[in-house]
Amino acid sequence: MAQLKITQAKSVIGTKQNHRDTLRTLGLKRVSDVVVKEDRPEVRGMVHAVRHLVTVEEV
Repeated sequence: MAQLKITQAKSVIGTKQNHRDTLRTLGLKRVSDVVVKEDRPEVRGMVHAVRHLVTVEEV
């Protein structure tokens, strides 16, 4: 199965609480943190919710 490399590109300062919670659920804590997740609909939905804060690549 394909995987997604998710990198936090922007700070969470001044963002909504649900965006901060979504990033924490993905495993991102600070700018430039990187996680690799399976390409699943649940993960895609979380990435879509915070698309302005992260960059995504297929691995």
